Amino acid sequence: MTEDERFMQRALELAEKGRGRVEPNPMVGALVVKDGEVVGEGYHEYFGGPHAEVKALKEAGERARGASLYINLEPCAHYGKTPPCVEALIEAGIKRVVLAVMDPNPLTAGKGLQRLKQAGIEVLCGVLEEEARSLNAPFFKLMTVGMPYVIAKWAMSLDGKTATHTGDSRWVSSQESRQYVHRLRSQVDAVMVGIGTVLRDDPLLTSRVEGGRNPRRVVVDGQARLPLDSRLVKTINEAEVIVATTALAPRERLEGLERVGCKLLVVKGKERRVDLIDLMKKLGEMQFTNILLEGGGTLTASFFEEGLVDRVVIFMAPKIFGGGEARLPVAGVGVDRVEEAFRLKDIRVSRLSEDILIEAIVEKDSREGGK
Repeated sequence: MTEDERFMQRALELAEKGRGRVEPNPMVGALVVKDGEVVGEGYHEYFGGPHAEVKALKEAGERARGASLYINLEPCAHYGKTPPCVEALIEAGIKRVVLAVMDPNPLTAGKGLQRLKQAGIEVLCGVLEEEARSLNAPFFKLMTVGMPYVIAKWAMSLDGKTATHTGDSRWVSSQESRQYVHRLRSQVDAVMVGIGTVLRDDPLLTSRVEGGRNPRRVVVDGQARLPLDSRLVKTINEAEVIVATTALAPRERLEGLERVGCKLLVVKGKERRVDLIDLMKKLGEMQFTNILLEGGGTLTASFFEEGLVDRVVIFMAPKIFGGGEARLPVAGVGVDRVEEAFRLKDIRVSRLSEDILIEAIVEKDSREGGK
């Protein structure tokens, strides 16, 4: 690993600290290095807060003059919640900027790099670019496709069942795995389920993590059947409930949901069902960056069929349920041939208690709706 890569790795580690708090902004870390020594560090801590570069410059003080700045994303060149960071870098006397990847946001996209070069600052781009893109994959998808990044999560037995043939699913996975899910919920903008899951399991979908945040809860509910006495509605003061529905839903149900505080998101319908492509576009317009999909097998299958799943998080418990009619994590019609299967890459396998955790990226192909 080169010196530039070593310092960039530290910038990526700093950026990671902002996960779950900066969205819809990207996670960014920066450090000021002079004569091979780190003299200032910073990361974007929360949405609307100071940017990483500004915090690193402040810590470095006068030592920033003539120093190098390492950052995992192109410095912004536009006014937003904060002034342009490129001007702060120029004013501080930074001599060299090493960045991992260009900003896909049209407001910046190349403008920051151009402004730095105009000021006579040496710029090196592309150091640990792949790692930087992976870190901020949800931000890149929102900026380029206009849709949130979708993480499909499920827990299943070793024989691929999410519940027994009677519907019992408490608990398929271990307590440690469930704690992992709560942490994951605290890092996303929203958790999404279908109305079938709500009617069957009456879930809360909150994040029981100390110091964490509760995600917004989205119910895909084409006919507005969400019960007014459900646990989701009863806890609406803890976390917003968004009902994704259609104009074909009975008006009295829609009015009832609005009356108890649910937010209605009316999207296009497909045979009295929610059009998922339209739903994701609307959520993108609302600046949702990432969605944790915890729906049942039918909704999850529909997301796969539309090419909307970006990543999977699968908990496999060392249990055998059996049962030809037991619920599956991904149902639907399925593919006709093995060669048509949705393939995974960048697979990571670990252990949580007695469970096996599989995390992977979904390879995109010609069927993808998110391209």
